[in-house]
Amino acid sequence: MDNYEISKQFSLLSKLMEIHGENSFKSKTYSIAAYKIDQLTVELQMLSDDKIFSINGIGEAIGKKILELNKTGKMKSLDELLLKTPEGILEMMKIKGIGPKKIAIIWKEMNVENIGELLYACHENRLSLLKGFGKKTQDNVIESIEFFLKQKGNYLYAQVEQLAIDMEQMLCKIFASDKIKITGSFARQNETVDELEFVIPFSNKIISERIAGLPEFYFLESNDEFFIYKYNDGIKIKLYSANEKNFIQKVFETTNTIEFNEAFNKLFNPAEIEKANNDEEIFKTAGLQYILPSLRESGSIIEFARGKKIPALIQPGDIKGIIHCHSNWSDGSNTLEELAEACILKGYEYLVISDHSKSAFYAQGLNEEKIAAQHTLVDELNLKLAPFKIFKSIESDILNDGSLDYSNNILSTFDLVIASVHSNLKMNEEKAMMRLINAIENPYTTILGHMTGRLLLSRKGYPVDHKKIIDACAANHVVIEINAHPRRLDMSWKWLEYALNKNVQVSIDPDAHAIEEFSNTRYGVLVAQKGMVTAQKNLSSFNLKEFESFLKENKEKKALT
Repeated sequence: MDNYEISKQFSLLSKLMEIHGENSFKSKTYSIAAYKIDQLTVELQMLSDDKIFSINGIGEAIGKKILELNKTGKMKSLDELLLKTPEGILEMMKIKGIGPKKIAIIWKEMNVENIGELLYACHENRLSLLKGFGKKTQDNVIESIEFFLKQKGNYLYAQVEQLAIDMEQMLCKIFASDKIKITGSFARQNETVDELEFVIPFSNKIISERIAGLPEFYFLESNDEFFIYKYNDGIKIKLYSANEKNFIQKVFETTNTIEFNEAFNKLFNPAEIEKANNDEEIFKTAGLQYILPSLRESGSIIEFARGKKIPALIQPGDIKGIIHCHSNWSDGSNTLEELAEACILKGYEYLVISDHSKSAFYAQGLNEEKIAAQHTLVDELNLKLAPFKIFKSIESDILNDGSLDYSNNILSTFDLVIASVHSNLKMNEEKAMMRLINAIENPYTTILGHMTGRLLLSRKGYPVDHKKIIDACAANHVVIEINAHPRRLDMSWKWLEYALNKNVQVSIDPDAHAIEEFSNTRYGVLVAQKGMVTAQKNLSSFNLKEFESFLKENKEKKALT
């Protein structure tokens, strides 16, 4: 092990000691040792034990650890700390702007264990609420994390959406053609994207020549069918070459998954694709209802299209109200009145204010006194803003035993309750199911929020039996949220068909913590389309009168009136 690696080990030991709150004097000593070792002009691994101990600044404790590293490649005290440290905390140490002491606060006080969770917490304004941080620190952390994630090569759909649109326009200019088409996972509206794919109606030679002189495009690889570039040190760009004859076929095949193409080609003559002028003609020739790109994941959709059973899918304009929104009463950025006025300006008919509950102390969750005060304000605003209406709600924490964190007397004061898990996320399926089923069976639960607790590209959801949860929601008249935050999109679209078949209502909710996050609903709509959700099956598509009727009927079914 060379000096650089030894220095890194001591530096890591020092930082982990700080994070775990161990002896600060020792921690500083190891930090100084790391610096001195890195400055040495002779390699420690080449020196005898006596020579190592004779170096100025290397005492007995540090010297012994150097010998341990030289002989075993390990340091026992460091390994012990690593065993106690979540992997995500180690990754967090790579983020510029937060040192060990701040990481310790984030971990211990916010229960945040990786950078994805931290980024989500920042977008909820939770970091700025911690003592010693503030909004400037929060903004810097967001910038640093986004830069870090950019280097890892995977992106949320929302992160690359504008780039994809701009890139298509850029390529049209580069190739002086309006036939450039975006395909692949982005065209299918997948939650995450690792590359942007385009079909270019030109030969490999022309593609290579036109892109070669552009500094934004860094060449990675190519073959007879495509070129792959890295764009501005970020996402990969894949350019498929095509000619006039096979352009439509190439767009069709690269838009679809392999599974869809295999199923399609087994049933229909692939040669017919070449004759089509667009993909609508491909399906028409095959005698099928048109299948949108977002639905071309599995071959099973072909049977729906054969029977003309694909419904008119929900559209962004179908959203009539904002459900699941946080104000500055908890961790949101805007006042209740600001949120309501923004809703009115955007054409929404109602707002469901769902601030965090009292267990979410890190998010300034509302205690019983604050709830009463907020309800008084809601009543005043409803008189002022009529016919627009604010509904009284709460995002109530599902506790360890599956109960909600208010008494029934308090829960009964809300128009509706969103029940969500926010704490103790590390659990096996049995524990997770117990908590969720108990919450679903609580008659005051109207909507089950972000079912699995996942954060895309950051945190796996806790393990659940989706079918049992959906069945329980059906039996207990509980709506399942499609949390439209681009980092959640939870429940997954893959379970929407099962939920709809069980006649479970879903609700596309932005989980907004600021006015600008109302736009999250669009990403919820995109994944809902992948699950063949219609406006009729989405609660937030109900107009005000329909929404009020739904809440009344829901309470009657649960014998709450």
